Amino acid sequence: MNRSPDCDIVLTAPMEAVQKYKFDDFEADLKAAELRRKGTRLKMQMQPFMVLIALLERPHEVISREELRQRLWPEDTFVDFDHGLNTAMVKLRDVLGDSASNPKYVETIAKRGYRFLGEVVTVIDQPKLIQPRLDPLKPGQAKADLPKKTDQLQPALPIPESVPTPPAADGVQRAGMEEAESKRKSWLGVPEPELPRASRPTVRVLFSLCQIMYLSFYLSALFRLDRLSQSADTTWSRAGHVVFVVYLVSALLGIAARLYLTTATAFDYHLLAEKYRVLFPALLALDMIWALSPLLIANRIGSGLALGAVVALNYMPYVQRMLMQMMVRRA
Repeated sequence: MNRSPDCDIVLTAPMEAVQKYKFDDFEADLKAAELRRKGTRLKMQMQPFMVLIALLERPHEVISREELRQRLWPEDTFVDFDHGLNTAMVKLRDVLGDSASNPKYVETIAKRGYRFLGEVVTVIDQPKLIQPRLDPLKPGQAKADLPKKTDQLQPALPIPESVPTPPAADGVQRAGMEEAESKRKSWLGVPEPELPRASRPTVRVLFSLCQIMYLSFYLSALFRLDRLSQSADTTWSRAGHVVFVVYLVSALLGIAARLYLTTATAFDYHLLAEKYRVLFPALLALDMIWALSPLLIANRIGSGLALGAVVALNYMPYVQRMLMQMMVRRA
């Protein structure tokens, strides 16, 4: 409370708003929703950042997993909470360079939650007070008469430079949901309501079967290289040798990619969706090449069946992409 020396007008101090949290070389900026280290912005997704803010608000206290769930996901959101929180914690520790077995910042409290171990400095966004302008005392006017006059005054109250209407955490949470939604739509492109309804195990099995199908293509081609070369020469004539080399190299690369996706799906790797997003352009090109492979055996299965298989295989990359989005939704 600030009191003017010449009158009884009371100025109420504005609500203090937390602007930043600092610990060691790190600085978490709530306004920008960014984490910096020595002034350099670090790449961090919104959910790990929200977990970090929740821990920084109450350092050295145990934050329960249920409290973090309420912080990260609304009540009506259907997610695999344990998997999602574990993924966010792994990403947070990765950015901080921390270890779960030998923690420096984030300690796991078994069956309870997490605790931030570092020393946190809170930076408050506190605006300057704007003092009211009062008329000078007239001759013969006593101080006791001043309140009667000043009752008619309307001093300008201080306006905080930045006092968020909702709590900072709610703003960060809303930004996180918007970022996650825009990221999903940017590369997956299928609106949530249009996705088929299926359990996560079913989706994982279907995605794995797609990878096994492509593996069978690659291994069949490599098993009889002489027949592959002959089919390429027959179908593409002069360009047959180039086509043969393209299918040979793409089969070798495809085996490595499909084995990775199959094992990552089998072990339910928590960063699979993120890795798949990076691999998708290369996988799309690879799948488009092998979508034309039925033409190599058109003389044995018939042109009509070969063209039908080409059309079906052209659709397969987008089927896999939709299955991955279904896995992300269920995560």
